[in-house]
Amino acid sequence: MKRLRSALWLPLFEELADPRVVRRLAAEAEEAGWDGCFVWDQLCWRAPVRQVADPWITLAAIATATERIRLGPMVSVLPRRRPAKVARESATLDRLSDGRLTLGVGLGSDRFAGELSRTGEELDARRRGQMLDESLDILAAAWSGETVRHRGEHYTVDDITFLPRPVQRPGVPVWAAGFPGNAKPIRRAARLDGFFPANLGHPDQLAEVVGSLTALRQGRMDSYDIAVGLPLGVDPEPYARAGATWWLPELDPGAGLDTVRGVLRDGPAA
Repeated sequence: MKRLRSALWLPLFEELADPRVVRRLAAEAEEAGWDGCFVWDQLCWRAPVRQVADPWITLAAIATATERIRLGPMVSVLPRRRPAKVARESATLDRLSDGRLTLGVGLGSDRFAGELSRTGEELDARRRGQMLDESLDILAAAWSGETVRHRGEHYTVDDITFLPRPVQRPGVPVWAAGFPGNAKPIRRAARLDGFFPANLGHPDQLAEVVGSLTALRQGRMDSYDIAVGLPLGVDPEPYARAGATWWLPELDPGAGLDTVRGVLRDGPAA
């Protein structure tokens, strides 16, 4: 069983919408032995939340305040972002952090805050899945340092070379989010560097997912990550035995600074 690593997972709302506050929290987490600091990537949220920070600017602040911990958006809805822009942002952030970026990606959903419908984004999940896969192809090509010539159904990137490359090779590690019972997200995740299952209710669910991923990857799981978000108070150890490599304690969207500091003080998983 791999060592279970631990990361703060911060919704960038209200008190945590100040990047200077999050920067200090990340530095304290690193000093306390945490392995990562990941942030939500949301454009808006339901009332009473009013203040929301940009994840990429906040991650840049985290990168400059820390030296060791991994960082990244968990997760970024790529179908509402231009892949060429994400290619530049991710490479720059990976270099700023000396190769510590992990990119969490997913389809997103309109049911939590209506951020897709309220900004005119694609609402059909199947088409968002196509957009996500096409974006991932563009990112992989961009991170290679070779000239990108892509003309797809949703995006065009014609004769652009994305230099400088990320520090990490062949590119930034990508974790795909998805529900454990859905085959398509698991097949997508098997082609990438990690899986972030949503709404896990029991370690047996995770063990089943790990079995599917192991089969799809033909046993190549040594460098593969499986991150689980668990409600506060849930013991991560059974999930580690089922195959989790990262533990992210879940914070309520309205979690204040005191709650985050309490989680931070409780420390990473033993």
